[in-house]
Amino acid sequence: MVASVVVLSDIHGVLPALEAVLAEPEVRDAELIVVTGDHAAGPQPVEVLDRLRALGDRAVLVRGNADRELAAIARGEGPPEDEAWAIDLWAAARLRPQDVDLLASLPHPVTLDVDGFGTVVFCHGTPRDDDEVVLVDTRLERWEEVFADLPDEVRTVVCGHTHMPFVRLVDERLVINSGSLGMPYGRAGASWAVLREGQVQLRHTPFDLDDAVERVVKDSGFDGCRDWAEHYIRAVTTDAEAVRTFGPRDGR
Repeated sequence: MVASVVVLSDIHGVLPALEAVLAEPEVRDAELIVVTGDHAAGPQPVEVLDRLRALGDRAVLVRGNADRELAAIARGEGPPEDEAWAIDLWAAARLRPQDVDLLASLPHPVTLDVDGFGTVVFCHGTPRDDDEVVLVDTRLERWEEVFADLPDEVRTVVCGHTHMPFVRLVDERLVINSGSLGMPYGRAGASWAVLREGQVQLRHTPFDLDDAVERVVKDSGFDGCRDWAEHYIRAVTTDAEAVRTFGPRDGR
């Protein structure tokens, strides 16, 4: 049984965002850090993976769809180049063999016993699919379908994928999305969460966006890095735009 868990998600290869959150006292002293996917698909993939490895046994890494896709591209098993994101093609080419092996072997989902919550499932999209979309306003019928195979004793599900934090009840199950560190929608800065003593806290860490953009541009060899960093690190995409875009994948 774990007494408390810090949840991070969707770093997307942005080292300054990860460093800002890891410097938070609550994260620095955390018993366990669960990172719910999409670790390296971005402008600093190797740097982020090395920083996560340095956390040792305190960190549990869950597979995200971008992790699976990045490993597939690196192994020559991904989509055609004209169908893949340019930054994913670049990041996959940067990965070392040990990075590809790590991303390809990540588990999804991960189940842990957390004090005050009981059995908790940590996933990326949904427990059954790392690329499935659910949102804060997803209808109950859709949630029922998504959770159809979950054991009754699982009363808490922690997910990521959509880059927008929320906490809501779904027919007596607690669903938590910690938001995104490196590609937030709607609010610049890094969003994360804490599960402790049966309580959920959504947390937010601001950091120097100008400095982060310049650091990423300087350290990354991706040709389109400045445009990428200016858009995603500064959270140009609003939450409303993201919900409208994700909506069709939510079945609405």
